[in-house]
Amino acid sequence: MRLTRFEEQEVELKKRMRSLKIYFKDIKEQFVKASGPGGQNVNKVSTCVHLRHVPTGIQVKCQKTRTQAHNRHHALLMLVSKIEKQIHLAHVREQQARAKKKRQNRKRPQSLKEEILEQKHRRSDKKKQRRKINLRRDEDV
Repeated sequence: MRLTRFEEQEVELKKRMRSLKIYFKDIKEQFVKASGPGGQNVNKVSTCVHLRHVPTGIQVKCQKTRTQAHNRHHALLMLVSKIEKQIHLAHVREQQARAKKKRQNRKRPQSLKEEILEQKHRRSDKKKQRRKINLRRDEDV
């Protein structure tokens, strides 16, 4: 039995959803009448698909084609892509946080510590030179 191109895409989409642990029971599906050009088909048939993934709160709406099945397929693709992007961004943020923590906990080399201390002494000397000169001695008064 030979699958059509559309059926092959559906099978591939379902594999992607399984790998991301996206289940159909978590998706709220609603069909509404599309807007825009399309004439009688748009006015009479609810071909526009609105999907909402409940756990993440991500929503998509698709009205690209004239058929409900194709719009549903496109909407699922869009939803899966958004969820993948969200997962990827969370992973990147986690890696960045780990790298930042690692940088913060890193010990400074001895030469750098000495250089920082030297800069502090220079700054201190500069500020001492800016102080008012006290002409009266505290001992004499």
